[in-house]
Amino acid sequence: MSRISSVLTTVVATTACVCASASPAAATDPVVSRGVTIPAFYTPPAELPSGNGKLIRHEPLSLGLSLPGLDGRRLPGTATRLMYTSTDSNGQPVAVTGAYIEPSADWTGAGPRPLVVVGSGTMGQGDQCAPSLALENPLTLTGQTVSFGYETLAVYRLLATGAAVVVTDYVGLGVTDRLHTYVNRVDEGHAMLDAARAARSVPGASVTAASRVGMYGYSQGGGASAAAAELQRGYAPDVPLVGTYSGAPPADLTEVTKGIDGSALAGALGWSINGFAQASPALRDVVEANLNDAGRKALKDISTTCVGDAILNYGFTRSTTWTKNGKSVGEIIAGEPAAQAVLDDQRLGRLKPTGPVRVVTGTQDDIVPHAQARQLAVDWCKKGGDVTYKAVRLPNLGDKLLTNHLAPLLTDQGDAVDWLADRLKGKAASSNCWTMPAQP
Repeated sequence: MSRISSVLTTVVATTACVCASASPAAATDPVVSRGVTIPAFYTPPAELPSGNGKLIRHEPLSLGLSLPGLDGRRLPGTATRLMYTSTDSNGQPVAVTGAYIEPSADWTGAGPRPLVVVGSGTMGQGDQCAPSLALENPLTLTGQTVSFGYETLAVYRLLATGAAVVVTDYVGLGVTDRLHTYVNRVDEGHAMLDAARAARSVPGASVTAASRVGMYGYSQGGGASAAAAELQRGYAPDVPLVGTYSGAPPADLTEVTKGIDGSALAGALGWSINGFAQASPALRDVVEANLNDAGRKALKDISTTCVGDAILNYGFTRSTTWTKNGKSVGEIIAGEPAAQAVLDDQRLGRLKPTGPVRVVTGTQDDIVPHAQARQLAVDWCKKGGDVTYKAVRLPNLGDKLLTNHLAPLLTDQGDAVDWLADRLKGKAASSNCWTMPAQP
């Protein structure tokens, strides 16, 4: 079996995206991404309502994995597809999609039913990769796109605690009016916080403005949940955030770029370049000046891929093959102060997070490097954050194959859900910042 075939086997078992169908929301020409027709629901209206977290539209969402309950309610709950308002990193209003799930399980804690906002791990950049679509159709395996809804397990475990869950598709993923701004901390943090606001307006939702809110995410989602914890105080003080799980967070994109370049997930470098070039003229100018024809072609194609097809087509690609001078994209950005400033502005750890946070990182992670994730915990501790840090120690499961990155997601998931459930019940966390000097 080839190295890339081995990687694909791993990803189909653990990775992600999917397609779906829905009743048309408007009479528009359908958007097709790699052979998948995107439901008309995902096309935003010409004008958005004012304010953040406002529900634009909603419709029932059929969960692809569900069972009939003894009381007639579906397990694990009843889902609603959402579109809501947010504000992007340039201060402009934007429509974001997602899904709210009202759990079948009862809430036995004090106060109203709590809410968990789930930021998905990397799904891709094509609109067909949206997490809300993956909840409806857990597996897509076609000639043009390969994806699997791997966050479903975490979502269902959270629902089993009695908490409601809202999943965000992030800015530009699913919605057809723009490109997904992959790992943009402001876009992701705002999308997470505004999802919590929008959930309160979903018909039939039991969550209220007084419901405790938790943030949950691993990898890209870990960066999104971390950003939400940092931005809550200034952007969404009305969201009662009581706990944040941030697994394998890409806190320093300069270091993360080094980790993914030439790895099985090299396509993610293309997603980040595409997203930041869309949002930042400074970086866009640098990219346009340095890419060769092969690089331009690759980035255009990558913009429509999900994780599976990105690995098949671009696994282990080095960005040196995309540039005119043979330097890596990271080296080129490092040599251009304006472009480097764009990545520096994405750095997490400069703001104190709201509420308790749990940072988890695998010591062997070579995709989202362990050292920069650990540094996020250190930075938050220095700012007086209530930080629970855990280093997951596993053997090296294969260099740059994604295995060292994905294994902690699975081995720590039960503890992560339990930790967040305790915060939703009002239990205090125990910071272990004092142990950081001895922690790997």
